[in-house]
Amino acid sequence: MKLAVWTYEGPPHVGAMRVVTAMKDTHYVLHAPQGDTYADLLFTMIERKDARPPVTYTTFKARDLGSDTAELFKQACKEAYDRFSPKALVVGASCTAELIQDDPGGLAEALALPVPTIPLELPSYQRKENYGASETFYQIIKTLAKPASKTDKISCNILGPTALGFRHRDDVTEIERVLLESGIDVNLVAPMGASPDDITKKIGKAHFNVMLYPEVAETACRFLEKEFRQPYTKNIPIGIGSTADFLAEISNITGLDKINFDKTRLRADWWSRSIDSTYFTGKQVFIFGDATHVKTSVRIAKEEMGFEVVGLGCYNREFARDIRSLGKDLGLESLITEDYLEVESAIQNLQPELILGTQMERHIGKRLGIPCAVISAPFHVQDHPARYSPQAGWEGANVIFDTWVHPLVMGLEEHLLNMFREDFEFNDGAGPSHLASHGNQSLKGSEENSTNEHLQDLKKQDLVWEKDAELELKKIPFFVRGKARRNTENFAKEKGVNSISRETLYEAKAHYAR
Repeated sequence: MKLAVWTYEGPPHVGAMRVVTAMKDTHYVLHAPQGDTYADLLFTMIERKDARPPVTYTTFKARDLGSDTAELFKQACKEAYDRFSPKALVVGASCTAELIQDDPGGLAEALALPVPTIPLELPSYQRKENYGASETFYQIIKTLAKPASKTDKISCNILGPTALGFRHRDDVTEIERVLLESGIDVNLVAPMGASPDDITKKIGKAHFNVMLYPEVAETACRFLEKEFRQPYTKNIPIGIGSTADFLAEISNITGLDKINFDKTRLRADWWSRSIDSTYFTGKQVFIFGDATHVKTSVRIAKEEMGFEVVGLGCYNREFARDIRSLGKDLGLESLITEDYLEVESAIQNLQPELILGTQMERHIGKRLGIPCAVISAPFHVQDHPARYSPQAGWEGANVIFDTWVHPLVMGLEEHLLNMFREDFEFNDGAGPSHLASHGNQSLKGSEENSTNEHLQDLKKQDLVWEKDAELELKKIPFFVRGKARRNTENFAKEKGVNSISRETLYEAKAHYAR
């Protein structure tokens, strides 16, 4: 375990909470000290749920450690059952409670409650949130699922969507629509919206499973394939090409020839045929997030948007092999890390024109002056919109197109504003329109602080920018200006030049253009 200001994933019990919170008639009893109840805020603040998660905490205190904490847990289980009447009870320990080794599974089983009790053994100091979600869903399926006769019409289960997932709610709606348009019924969605009774009575009826998010569903899908002979899809339908491959895969699984490939709802593919696309062709992008969204985003960026991927990586080590293999195919070394400072360093060195990442990379992009679009959890409230905004399917391709192009278009607009900033219509004190909900004064102060820090840096390096060079630098679009400045300074240092003139700027440009 590593202490960090920011972290991409929470501990595994947060993953368990995401699964249980997504379900109906299920309750989670978590053996945890007082401070671990913070997780409730993730759901009520970021996902804006109208009810708190179905979780009961033992909330033991320091003074309880000298007495019987096991009895506290048993009491919490009884009270949770009496108050909420769940159809299944999931029990486990937080990272802190794991140290006192009270065995929540054994204690809950000894109570002989009249509902299934599902114990979780989540190694909090070796694993993280996505593992916790995957293991919890697998244990629920393994405990509750029963064989059943298949439905008369070809049907499937959609597996993987959870609470606090990146656009999971809307992805499910979109994929249900895509499947229904292809003549395939959706038998069950789980864990989102499923009850223990649904999993017991319905999950076995489907002919195949749609694995929407491997981070959560792959282990359960493998179990159902082995035990219930339900094949599962491997293509994740995010992006135009991946959605088409997903439908072709379903055709192979089901033997249906009349799969609907109708793209009339798709409006993003006009881009490749438009003259406007030439402005963005070859734009350099850095992609980082969970493995599923990174893999699909790399394909969209490369094949559908005409971008050049200059860096990629993921934070969930369970999928490190896949991302390293993807990087190798692109001639890149993939970054597998949970340390946002390593990610920031990679972005700073590469100076891409667009970042596709998480909320972490959004902050990094703001600091470095590089546009960013969020493609993956962790995300903040603005990336859990109230409106319909999927990532999957045909409509998801439209949303992704808008989301990615918007920061680049705003960058072009800002460059035009900078070009004409001396005109009387424009106010030089106004901040970038696409970056701020802050006032001009705070932006000005922020810019001054940044400039002062850079000037102090230059003094240490014995470098000075002449006035004509500074004026010329301002003509370069702001979203690549930082890279031009750094390249010029590096060139000047290599050549032993202490005073950077307009000529030095153009010499550096010619040097790096070779």
